[in-house]
Amino acid sequence: MLTFDLITEARHRITSRIHRTPVMTSRQFNEATGKEVFFKCENFQRAGAFKIRGATNKILSLTPEEKQQGIVAFSSGNHAQAVALAGREAGVRVLVAMPEDAPAAKVAATRGYGAEIVFYDRHKQDREAFALDLAERERLIMVPPYDDYLILAGQGTCGLELLEEVPDLDCVLTPCSGGGLFAGVASAAKSLNQKIRCFPVEPETGDDTRQSFLKGERVSIPPPSTIADGLRVQIPGKLTFPITQKLAEDVLTVTDDEIIATLRFLLFRMKILVETSGATAAAAVMFHKLPADVKRVGVVLSGGNIDPDLLQSIINS
Repeated sequence: MLTFDLITEARHRITSRIHRTPVMTSRQFNEATGKEVFFKCENFQRAGAFKIRGATNKILSLTPEEKQQGIVAFSSGNHAQAVALAGREAGVRVLVAMPEDAPAAKVAATRGYGAEIVFYDRHKQDREAFALDLAERERLIMVPPYDDYLILAGQGTCGLELLEEVPDLDCVLTPCSGGGLFAGVASAAKSLNQKIRCFPVEPETGDDTRQSFLKGERVSIPPPSTIADGLRVQIPGKLTFPITQKLAEDVLTVTDDEIIATLRFLLFRMKILVETSGATAAAAVMFHKLPADVKRVGVVLSGGNIDPDLLQSIINS
């Protein structure tokens, strides 16, 4: 199970290898939304995203024998970079399965951290099955992006830091892909403040979690088309979805246009560079998706690894 003790253990394990990222505010954003918003800036995290938390916790928890075997991961970018960096620092061989259409900047960064990359076709191949086959053939240890309690506990340290700094929040929002960040942050937040309201946010065209939440069981969708490249998961995680069911008040969605408008606001008004996936939770606040009675809001800006060509097109739009 994902417990508060597991999250606090993760914090002690990884604290020397990650950044305690800043919590920032913006008077202009507050005026635009009618809320008091506190941004947990994981775009300033090592490897550019929150993923280093879970990856580091998982890898440091491996036995010496498992570290000798090496590890494998599957990811469109941020988890890949995090596993590559954490694996390098632990002296472990890292093999990463990435989709052929992964952002070039994330592929380059993953290679730059020393990982080996094997590509797959996200439209024809199941990424987890592809990676599991690699793990079996190469005798490697799987480091999944979210369906692992040590990964979830690592992500929970983000929520722990946010609530320690701003304990009297009405609610907290995170971007939602497989659900690992939300599960970790919401678990930490609810442990520290039982009354806090928790909302995962995903793209309107990639709403597998919302569909699953409404139906009461995990729903699989076709490969989604969205500008939020890190949120193209087709089904919520086996471990994360029950946590979402238990802790989420609702699952919010935003359009690609809303994500772009919010990213531009963060960049030009607040001088913060956030990737498209990382801006989804902020977009839900910017475009008034929250209940009216919510006033003090915690938002996780989950990453800043935006593709330069995409950024250029957004700037010019």
